[in-house]
Amino acid sequence: MHSQTARLSAGIAFALISSCSFGLSGAMARSLLDTGWSAGAAVTLRITIGGLALMLPAVVAMRGKWDLLRGPRAIGSLVAYGVVAVAVPQLCYFYAVQTLQVAVALLIEYTSPVVVIVWMWLRHRQRPTAFTLVGAIVSAAGLTLVLQIFGAVSLDAAGVAWALGAMIGAAGYFVMSGDAETRLPGIAMAAGGLLSAAAILGLSGAVGVLPMSTSTDDVRLAGSTVPWWIPMAVLGLITAALAYATGIAAVRRLGPRLASFVALAEVLAAVVAAWIFLAEVPAAIQLIGGGLIIVGVIVVKLGERPATEERPVTV
Repeated sequence: MHSQTARLSAGIAFALISSCSFGLSGAMARSLLDTGWSAGAAVTLRITIGGLALMLPAVVAMRGKWDLLRGPRAIGSLVAYGVVAVAVPQLCYFYAVQTLQVAVALLIEYTSPVVVIVWMWLRHRQRPTAFTLVGAIVSAAGLTLVLQIFGAVSLDAAGVAWALGAMIGAAGYFVMSGDAETRLPGIAMAAGGLLSAAAILGLSGAVGVLPMSTSTDDVRLAGSTVPWWIPMAVLGLITAALAYATGIAAVRRLGPRLASFVALAEVLAAVVAAWIFLAEVPAAIQLIGGGLIIVGVIVVKLGERPATEERPVTV
């Protein structure tokens, strides 16, 4: 009992650290994008820095376990994690915040737990309860208010589409991070996922598929002018390396359901960061919609049927 309590406490602590770390990404990214950085370049450099920062601890964690990476299936799974759980949500989110407020983009992204429920229903025949369906409806109503579908506020359609792409990627992140079958250390999965995603995005940029542009102009943060490398360092070391390492540790201790619930703290962290660094505050009706999204997701979580617990994984 004591070990279970300690595991739960550690998982929640990791989840909160990860959420607060991820929450800084929107404000830091927007400051760079406003000076001429492309979303592709910002994401690629961010996850490259994060992956390199985790390389040494990942190598230490892999001592005596290198056989886990043998074979095309193992490498393929790591690359798939890099694409689905890293490249897709981060690239889509960065594109979204180019034209949407940080909080609005993140509120759309964090309807992802509902997507997880739908996936489990279609893929694993885990039929949702009536409680779950009510929660989904409440979240949908909240999303309507955030998007101002019937209001006077006009949101960029492309930005909304990118945010929805980030939502799908975030759902993949929670499902794949909590994979009970993998024995790969979490820190190694984080490093491998970040570096494989960086390689894929870098190659896409090199062949001209993904636009790449950078700038060395100073950026504006919290009303002050700072060198461009400061927000990039925060993106790489805190919102990538720290966020993914602690996020995987959290999901493996809590499971995808509880971890994604605690991860809602990222919404609050992102709103506060955007307010402090960018002076962005969503409209009152959008904040109400955001509250409904969070309430709906909580109801969805409460309505889930108990799932088989994942076996402990050392991270």
